[in-house]
Amino acid sequence: MLMKALVERYIADGTPVGSRTLSKAAGLDLSPATIRNVMSDLEELGLIASPHTSAGRIPTARGYRLFVDTMLTVSRDEFAAGGSMAAQPIAADQPQRVIASAAHMLSSLSQFVGVVLAPRRSSVFRHIEFLRLSEKRFLVIIVSPEGDVQNRVIFTASDYTQSQLIEAANFLNANYAGMAIEQVRERVKTEVEQLRGEIATLMQAAVQVSSEALAQAQDEVVISGERNLLAVSDFSSDMGNLRRAFDLFERKAQLMQLLDISSRAEGVRIYIGGESQYVPIEELSIVSAPYEVDGQVVGTLGVIGPTRMAYDKMIQIVDITSKLVSNALSHR
Repeated sequence: MLMKALVERYIADGTPVGSRTLSKAAGLDLSPATIRNVMSDLEELGLIASPHTSAGRIPTARGYRLFVDTMLTVSRDEFAAGGSMAAQPIAADQPQRVIASAAHMLSSLSQFVGVVLAPRRSSVFRHIEFLRLSEKRFLVIIVSPEGDVQNRVIFTASDYTQSQLIEAANFLNANYAGMAIEQVRERVKTEVEQLRGEIATLMQAAVQVSSEALAQAQDEVVISGERNLLAVSDFSSDMGNLRRAFDLFERKAQLMQLLDISSRAEGVRIYIGGESQYVPIEELSIVSAPYEVDGQVVGTLGVIGPTRMAYDKMIQIVDITSKLVSNALSHR
């Protein structure tokens, strides 16, 4: 199909595609005059456009969408056989390291920007410890069921020995481990009168810092490879486009909303050239997919790049990375 050939040639070369070029494309048994007429029709439909005074045409965002939805084919076997994914394993370590590794992998393989919406932190604690730092100053160490570790410094009105801190931690772990912080907070309100002074004080402090840590950790977006856009001609030739892209990475809020929406869909999603109100930048496209922990979707990852990207390759990169991250985070 002529539209498919035009998009593929523009993605490969980055220059407007003329009728003479298309007439030489494999599988198109059409004369240059016929091709010019078809291109004129496609332009009237808003699928291609003529930049400046060039005789060639380039796809519009609407044209890319038609291409992605109806003409794009992806061969996973061919991509996997290349070994590029196998060469970059994701180790099952702490979740934060898995997420950072995934963002770097996406950026490295795509040569664009890798982005990962980190899993929502569990409000349940598996284990808690207190460590005396100095007089009336203590470190609270909170471990979630997923293995996330949060460290917070607290200050108390009274001083406690390390043995008292160990006793308090043992009590909390024995009676409250496995409960959500919200549940612990409610029980503290009713049980604090019956608890010994140091345990009650430390429990209240631990609940407070746990809540603060969870609030700060929610919906963290990890971005890798922003500088790759400097090497993309679509951006390097227009500082306005580049500035808008970097502003988006800096704010993150719009990206979080878009990725959160993507996590509710199955499989790979593609947002092209300003289609989404959350990323209204004509020159950017996002290829995203959700990832899971033990079968439950907990976050989203993807690649951000120019609208002129090899969508088939990006789909493969994002799809396989989401599976690698799911395996690394799951307790199988």
